[in-house]
Amino acid sequence: MKLVIQGKNIEITDAIREYVNQKVEKAVSHFQSLTTEVDIHLSVARNPRINPKQTAEVTIYANGSVIRAEESTESLYASIDLVADKIARQLRKFKEKRQDNKTTTNAKTVAVVDELPVVVDLIGDRTPELPAEVVRTKYFAMPPMTVQEALEQLQIIDHDFYMFRNAETNEINVLYERKSHGGYGVIQPRNANGHTNGKNGKTAHNAAPEKSVAAKG
Repeated sequence: MKLVIQGKNIEITDAIREYVNQKVEKAVSHFQSLTTEVDIHLSVARNPRINPKQTAEVTIYANGSVIRAEESTESLYASIDLVADKIARQLRKFKEKRQDNKTTTNAKTVAVVDELPVVVDLIGDRTPELPAEVVRTKYFAMPPMTVQEALEQLQIIDHDFYMFRNAETNEINVLYERKSHGGYGVIQPRNANGHTNGKNGKTAHNAAPEKSVAAKG
């Protein structure tokens, strides 16, 4: 198992490295057969007087899936403790989901949702703003998957959105959690003529066991 530790605005001392290795390796020790690489990113704010938070982020690459957890406290060691506990729970959930999928492969049901309207205005009255500079770049594999598979990934990466390549259209889509109305939404690209590449403007996917995938908006 490959373990990589990086720091931002912080020196990764031998004591910090040893503590991270101890905590994270213990958290993933029961899931090494699933894990191919573990990335740990530690960071502190440039001005601790304004933002005293110290953040520990763990990203695990597990057989084509990405599992992520992040915690921030005023103590780096406390953040490492919390993120190690969280990533262990995420891995346990991921493993259980894989086992459930294996036992129910032949019993899956497929649901067809109504036509998804194209969202014209995604930001409303807000003024679009870009960061002053790009501070971090991430790369990851993007194999084609269904909306249901993307939903399962979203539930284990500790984010409120997930970008994926739609297996039906081979285009990049974004699945996101709808804060105000509940459920999930899918953002799809559209052509110059205003049409999407979905079949008849509809999307078919497996029914979600916990939350349904809602129309965009």
